[in-house]
Order: sequence, then C-alpha cells, then structure tokens
Amino acid sequence: MRANYRMQRLFTDAPLQPGTGIEANGEQFNYLANVLRLTEGAELLLFNGRDGEWKASLSFPTRKRIILTPIELTRPQPAGCDLHFLFAPLKVGRLDYLVQKAVEMGAGLLQPVMTQHVQGKITNLDRLQANAVEAAEQCGVLAIPTVQPPKKLTDLLEGWDMSRRIIFCDEDSSTQNPISALSAVSERSLALLVGPEGGFSDEERALLRGLPYVTAIPLGPRILRADTAAVAALAVVQATIGDWH
Repeated sequence: MRANYRMQRLFTDAPLQPGTGIEANGEQFNYLANVLRLTEGAELLLFNGRDGEWKASLSFPTRKRIILTPIELTRPQPAGCDLHFLFAPLKVGRLDYLVQKAVEMGAGLLQPVMTQHVQGKITNLDRLQANAVEAAEQCGVLAIPTVQPPKKLTDLLEGWDMSRRIIFCDEDSSTQNPISALSAVSERSLALLVGPEGGFSDEERALLRGLPYVTAIPLGPRILRADTAAVAALAVVQATIGDWH
C-alpha cells in the first residue's frame, strides 16, 4: 500500500493503539500549532516504526497541549529493509544529506565507518538519527533505520557476519559497469560500503578485495562526490539485487 502524501506525517516513539491519545512534545506542539496552524479535529498520520501508520485526530485539551488520538490503521508495518549502509563520514551539511538520501533509498541500518582518508567525523549521533526520522516523515518510510556508533574499517571487518555480503564502491575498478558484478551476487543480506572523498587507501582496497564476502563495483566513467556516489550506488544495488524487483 502506497503512502498518502497529502496528509502530514509525524513520527512518535509512543505505542499506537486506536483510541489511546498521545500527548505531543514541545517541539511537536510548536510544529503542529504554530508552523502548520492545525486546529481542533485536524487529521494527520502517525507512525513509530513498529505499529504501522495510523490516521490520528488532533485535539487541544488546553491552549498549551495537543493530544493525538489514533483512529484508523492506514498501512500495516512492513518488514524492515535488510540493506546496511556503511559510509565514511562527510562534513556536517553533506553528511545530513547523505543520511536523508540513504533513508529514502531504503537503508535499514546506518553505520559510519572511519577510514584512513576520512575527512568528516561523527560528533552527534542524535542529530543523524533525527535526520533519519525527518527523511522517513517526508518520504513515507515506516521503518526507521538505526544509526550505529562509528567504527574503524578494520574493526568492522574483524567482527563481520560473513553471511552478509559487502558491496564496496571501488574507483579503481577495471570496468565502468557495475551490473555484471552485482548480477553475480546471490546473497540477499547485503551491505553497501561507500568511502570518503579521498577514496580508500591502497591498503584498505587490498584488504577489501582479499575478503571472500566482498564484491567491488565501479560507478561509471565519471568522478562522483562521495554523497553523489552513495545515492548512485544505492540506486544501482536496489535496482539490480535489492528490493526494487
């Protein structure tokens, strides 16, 4: 069932049950009352990443409080996407964009990876999680991906579940077309690894290429910025071996 893009969508961490009111927090109150200027009886969509999407009615028990009451289940909760997105952090503005686009493209888990040439850093996981929630609100996603604490690439690979294949974007690939390499992948549990602006080091590339659960792919003949490469790679993976089938 497709999302209803005509109604306002709002994430809440509270359980969603018919007839059980949920009080909006301060930020939500300001957004609903002062930004959207919703009035008594207005309807919107609520989701929490667990209980599906619900049509809810808004009421003002007092001038400073809003209660959101679920009325009707509009979409059941789907299974979460199993694609893990592994990325080298970028500078703040572009990092926000990267997280938002990864959520829109169906990433089920976001894992920052510290590589040798990484230029950005993760200082606020709550900010990244908030970006993930905002992207889900705007694009109809019901499952909120979890943002994991950063890990060094070597540490990540040492503890890796080898049943999950890693697709990594290799700018030094001998070909330009990723389709042939992706078509040979039979695993359904996948992770996509996108490096930093400076690319992977020679040591990192050799390490990745030497692992049996890693597949290297190119991203065409042009040089892409890291955030552009991430969107392009997510699209080609989802279209070839992901959930776009």
